[in-house]
Amino acid sequence: MTVSNPTPLTSDDDWWRSAVVYQVYVRSFADSNGDGIGDLQGIRERLPYLHELGVDALWLTPFYTSPMVDGGYDVADYRDVDPMFGTLADFDAMITDAHALGLRIIVDLVPNHTSDAHPWFRAALAAGPGSAERERYLFADGRGADGEQPPNDWESIFGGPAWTRVDDGQWYLHLFDPAQPDLNWRHPEVRAEFEDILRFWLDRGVDGFRIDVAHGMIKAEGLPDVGFSTMTTGQRQVELLGKGRLPYFDQDEVHDIYRAWRPILDSYPGGRMAVAEAWAETPQRLARYIGPDELHQAFSFDFLDATWSADSFRKVIDTALAESTIVGAPTTWVLSNHDKQRHVTRYGDGAEGLRRARAATLLMLALPGCAYIYQGEELGLPEVLDLPDELRQDPAFLRTGESRDGCRVPIPWSGELAPYGFGPAGSELSWLPAPATWRGLSVAAQTGVPGSTLELYRAALRIRREHPALAADAGGVTWLETEPGVLAFSRAAGDTVLTCVVNISGAPALIDGYGEPIASSETLTGQGAGHVLPVDAAAWFERR
Repeated sequence: MTVSNPTPLTSDDDWWRSAVVYQVYVRSFADSNGDGIGDLQGIRERLPYLHELGVDALWLTPFYTSPMVDGGYDVADYRDVDPMFGTLADFDAMITDAHALGLRIIVDLVPNHTSDAHPWFRAALAAGPGSAERERYLFADGRGADGEQPPNDWESIFGGPAWTRVDDGQWYLHLFDPAQPDLNWRHPEVRAEFEDILRFWLDRGVDGFRIDVAHGMIKAEGLPDVGFSTMTTGQRQVELLGKGRLPYFDQDEVHDIYRAWRPILDSYPGGRMAVAEAWAETPQRLARYIGPDELHQAFSFDFLDATWSADSFRKVIDTALAESTIVGAPTTWVLSNHDKQRHVTRYGDGAEGLRRARAATLLMLALPGCAYIYQGEELGLPEVLDLPDELRQDPAFLRTGESRDGCRVPIPWSGELAPYGFGPAGSELSWLPAPATWRGLSVAAQTGVPGSTLELYRAALRIRREHPALAADAGGVTWLETEPGVLAFSRAAGDTVLTCVVNISGAPALIDGYGEPIASSETLTGQGAGHVLPVDAAAWFERR
C-alpha cells in the first residue's frame, strides 16, 4: 500500500486538543510473520491505511515484555518489546515511518502494577517479610490467629479477593489478576523508576502516553475495609467504579504523581501529552486529573455509556463540555475500546445496531475536542459473542465468566476466508477466530463502495480535518430547538455554520433550514423544502 500525498509531522504543540486517535490493539491489528499474532512490523506495513483513513495519532496497547496473562497489561520489562511483537528496532522503524506520514504515536503505560515475572517482584518473593524488596509492592500480614484471612475485604476488578497469600504467610495486593501485583507508589524507588521509563520512551520519539488505571496507584493509608463485599452482600465492589468512593481508587495523593510527570513531558518538544484512563465518582473529581500542571486529557466514559436516547446523549455532552471549560482542556469522546463491548452490539446489534453506530460516529466527530476510535469500528464490526470458551484468553473470564475477548478478534483486511488477510498471503492463523460474516466487512470489501461504513469514516474524517467549523479554535456547541427525540447542534467559524442532526425519535424527521447536507450516515430523501432524515441516522448540514 502506498501513500499518494504523505504529510510529515507538524510542530503543533496543541495537536492533541482536536486530534482523532486510532486505538491499535497490537495483537489483533496486523500480523507480519504469519504466527497468528499482530506485531509492530504489521502496524508499520498498515500505516498508509491509517494515513488514508484520516486519523492523527495511534494509541498502541502494551507491546512490552510480558507473560501475556492479561494481554500485555502485565509488564515484566517496561523498556523492551516482547518477542511476539518484534524488537526495539521494529518499534523505532515503525515510529519513524509514522512520523513521516504525519501520524503521532501514543503508547500504553501500566504503572499501577507489574507482572509477577518482573525482576522486582521475584526479588520481593525471594527476600521475605520486612525486606526492602517487598516495600516496592503492597505486602501485608493477614487477619486471624494465623494470618489465614486476607488483610482486608478488597476485591479484584476481575472477581474474587484482591489478595494472594505467598509461602511465607504474607499476602500481596493485586487489584486485577494475581499475576499483576500492585506497586507501592509511596515508595521513592517506584516513582523514580517510572519517571525514567517516561524518559526512555520520550527519547525514542513517543508523542504521548495513555495511562492505564490512572486513578489507582495510591491506596488509602492503613488499607481500610470497603465495608461490604460480594460474599456478604452480593454486590461487587467494582459496581462503585465511577459512582462512589473506594479506598483503593482516586485518592488525593495520586495527583502528586502527575504533577511530577508533567514537567518531564513539557521538557520535550512537539507537544508530548498524556491521557488518563481514570474513573472518579463525580465529573469534578475526574476533572482534577487535567490541567496545566497535571495531565492533558482524561477519557470521558460517560459518552461511551450513554444509552440510545436524545436525553442521555444531551446530558452527557453538556456535562462533559461544562467540565472541560472549567479545566481549560478538551473533552475526549469514545464509543468503543478494548475493554468494552463494541458499540454496534451495544446499540442493538445487526442492522439496527450498525445504523445507530454510524449515526453516533457523526455525532462524536462533530463535537469539539479529541475523538478516540477503536480499531475495526470504522468497518462496523460487531462484538463476537460466540467465541468458544476454550479459546478465550481474558483472565476475567476465568474468575467471573465475563470476557472482553469478543472485541479483540483480529480485524479483517481482505479475502473470502478467515483470517481475512490478517497475516501474510497464505497464512491461516489468528489467535482468535473471526466469524464468517466478516468477509463482507473487510477493508477490501468496503473500500470504494459508496455508503460503506469505511467510506463514511473516511469522508467524515476528511471533512472534520478541513472544515473551519470543526477546527480546534472553532465555536462551541449551540443546541437548536427540535422535535422530541431529535438532537441538533451547530458550530460556527466566521460565516460558516455546520449543524449536526441525529434522529433518535423512532420516526423519520423532516430537516429544514440548516443548509445543504455534506455527510450523512444514511441516505437522505427530499430536497428544496427540506430533507428527510431516516430513523437512527445522523447528518451534517452546512450553511454559509
